[in-house]
Amino acid sequence: MPKVGMEPKRRAALVSAVIDEIGETRSLDVTVAQIARRAGMSSGLAHHYFGSKEQMLIAAMRHILSEFSTKVRAELRDASTPRDRLEGVIRANFAPHVFDPRKTSAWLSFYALAQSKPDAAHLMQVYQRRLRSNLLFDLRKLSPQADDIADTLAALIDGVYLRAALREGARSDAAHLQVSTALDTFLKQSNTR
Repeated sequence: MPKVGMEPKRRAALVSAVIDEIGETRSLDVTVAQIARRAGMSSGLAHHYFGSKEQMLIAAMRHILSEFSTKVRAELRDASTPRDRLEGVIRANFAPHVFDPRKTSAWLSFYALAQSKPDAAHLMQVYQRRLRSNLLFDLRKLSPQADDIADTLAALIDGVYLRAALREGARSDAAHLQVSTALDTFLKQSNTR
């Protein structure tokens, strides 16, 4: 008989274990048994809660995205102008915790998983739509080319993050500055046309 109230704790332990295991191996080449062992439970129990390794990774990414969303909301709440709000979105995307090697490995694995698993692809699309929406909300107040700038800026955020994440000793402040400077350039160019 399962212990009442243990499911949320066990799910959280498995999510943390997925992030740790993938972070340690830097790949999806981990087994449910490894994840379960790290979480202090049996493979059967891990399968009971998630069904598959892919579902565990998707749950881990939901957790990471939830943390990220909290950071974005805090940045937006503290901003007073549209440009400040855009800076907050950029800052959240390059916050030091985003470069935690375990989370970086989870992100990189998730990008690969999204190419072949519909659930992962859907979660990736949700993240991308939310990023675009956050950018567009304030870009529309600053530029007649808001849609184009939002698309380019979102691609730049993802690309700069991937490059920085794959580089040893990546610095979040340098990545942040690169995207922030590009935003200023885009805004200046769009308003001189």
